[in-house]
Amino acid sequence: MSGVATDEARRRRARHPVLLGIGIGCYVLGAMAGLFLLAGGFGPGLLVPLGTLHGVLLILLVRRLGARESSTYASLFIVGTSLMAVYVADVARDDLTLRRRGVTVTATVVKEWRDPAQGRAARYYHYELVGPDGTKVPGPAMRPPNDRYDVGRTLTVVVDPRGELRPQTPGQADATGDLLGSGAFALAALVTVGWMTWRGSDRVPWRKLSRAVGDQRLAQEAQEKKLRAALRAYSGGRGGYVEVRPEEYPDVPRARAARIAWETGLRAEAFGNRGVWRFGETVIEEVPWD
Repeated sequence: MSGVATDEARRRRARHPVLLGIGIGCYVLGAMAGLFLLAGGFGPGLLVPLGTLHGVLLILLVRRLGARESSTYASLFIVGTSLMAVYVADVARDDLTLRRRGVTVTATVVKEWRDPAQGRAARYYHYELVGPDGTKVPGPAMRPPNDRYDVGRTLTVVVDPRGELRPQTPGQADATGDLLGSGAFALAALVTVGWMTWRGSDRVPWRKLSRAVGDQRLAQEAQEKKLRAALRAYSGGRGGYVEVRPEEYPDVPRARAARIAWETGLRAEAFGNRGVWRFGETVIEEVPWD
């Protein structure tokens, strides 16, 4: 049963995990771009159902990479970082829009209030502003991250002439931090895709072949060390030769054994060995090694 399960898992595994990983990375970037555009047109509430669909598709795609035991958690992490990247980018979009079309004016705080307490929800401070001519500043009330101003305070703000965005001080309208944060979340999602691709590729045949080649090299080095020790123990032997059995050195080619013998001051005999390798100071016919 275990063999059947292994064969089934091998059939489900991607034949080209690197190409699949690149495709998943492109999909993640495309999904973030699409969610960003839709959030701007329909609001952040659309991110929930689309994020759920995004997560299901990712789970199916990432499982194809082969690292099945951690694919669900990795997919959920990618979805979470993708949505955070879109959310932060959407916040940055408002700041960039305000800086692009906003007008800088001097305004005065005429009213201050705070959101009513609702469980653990954040309670923001709101400030109603009027311009130099006494008219209300366009847009919703200003909402800084904390209680900063008192009624009667005069300050410089960037105002949206269309009245769609909240006024902000020039420092608050800087989107650099939001853009960096969005980029960091997107990078985390792509790094996770790369990590899962590596986890999956660890099981494909070429990785197994690489490990097999490494194991064979280690075995050959150990056998060469054993052969050197046997040749250094040469004391003339029967007929002036030291004999070794080649089956004890299956990973050492005969030409390589001849080279090792030459390095120890001996020569490999190519004539009349009768199933053994013979080495001596003088031979009838030497095995070529170069």
